[in-house]
Amino acid sequence: MNTLQAPQSVAWTEAGAARSARWRSESGAPPPRRVAVADDRTKADDAYKLACEGTALLWRGDFHNARQLLTALARRIDRRPRKRPPADPAQAFHLHRAAQNQRARILGMLLVSLEPGYDLVLRRAPDVREACLQAYGPDDAGSPADGAAAPAGTHPALPQLVSLRELLGVIGAYEWRRKGVAIPALGGDRVHPYYGVFSPVRGEYVDLVAEAPLPSVPGPAFDIGTGTGVLASVLARRGVSRVVATDQDPRALACARENVARLGVADRVEVVAADLFPAGRASLIVCNPPWVPAKPTSPVEYAVYDPGSRMLRGFLDGLAAHLVPGGEGWLIMSDLAEHLGLRSRTELTDAFEAAGLTVLDRLDIRPRHGRSHDTADPLHSARTAEVTSLWRLGAAQPVDGIRNAP
Repeated sequence: MNTLQAPQSVAWTEAGAARSARWRSESGAPPPRRVAVADDRTKADDAYKLACEGTALLWRGDFHNARQLLTALARRIDRRPRKRPPADPAQAFHLHRAAQNQRARILGMLLVSLEPGYDLVLRRAPDVREACLQAYGPDDAGSPADGAAAPAGTHPALPQLVSLRELLGVIGAYEWRRKGVAIPALGGDRVHPYYGVFSPVRGEYVDLVAEAPLPSVPGPAFDIGTGTGVLASVLARRGVSRVVATDQDPRALACARENVARLGVADRVEVVAADLFPAGRASLIVCNPPWVPAKPTSPVEYAVYDPGSRMLRGFLDGLAAHLVPGGEGWLIMSDLAEHLGLRSRTELTDAFEAAGLTVLDRLDIRPRHGRSHDTADPLHSARTAEVTSLWRLGAAQPVDGIRNAP
């Protein structure tokens, strides 16, 4: 998702002159109404006060000092007194999310300027051009190729303002994409996630797909919401002769196509753009939807938060109509939402029944990620109880005709 489809601008005064730039925010944050120039002389306490009041700080000093200031702002946020979390887990979750959003808003007030072509002109700044190109795509308003002069009669391209926090995320994502993530279920081969596409660092759900018994009935497999293409690749490596992997995010589609090619399964995995199901039926349909029914605040959070359980319910409601007789649907879900009081187990099983599905089996695994052991995490009690499950679902009765999920 690229939030620059409808460009917005920022205006400010610097050295007595009016300045303007394009605004870029992947999280959809609005452009700041007030901008002050900051540099190596700016004190952290002053910067924190301005950021809390809604004034953005455009950095004009040393790049490494800007990173240190961002860290100093984070320390000041984290030092603020915390209220005792409420006993109700759902209320605790929503307060935690509100605090996270407030933290992100304040830290997002430290800005840097990307000149046309994604050039970061700061002392000791890294070359971020390739990282930005991979994350954002070509800079349509960038400078002409090969340093050529702008055509006569055109206006100089404007720079872009972006939060330093977002830019550091772009740089980090570039390294993830370059190095890749080793996947034990693929024999240690690596998957290379794109910026904004959820990285399969939580390998337990991949292990479930690698270990569950395949259906005995012949037919293709569908991987719904493929992301990096990791589950489609696991199925292909397991011997499934044809896998159709779907997604509706252009970044995910490009990412999955690159990964299945890298992993040598492009002859068995077809990546197509679709909202949930492709046409036809399959003997196996796999889906790892977002696990928490809450509103995402950035592109990568769409892999974790599913407002109104839209994707979960869409998958369940359309599953039976897309299975061949005797086929299976594999729903990979964490029960974290249940421990947070956001969805009950009864709601989930009632959704199975309403969709005409029956539970054939369930495989469980405990999470191995570091957050499950972080006692300082406000959601620690829920995370320690979390279990990820692969639900093997079948159609309760044969379904005639094909219908797409809403």
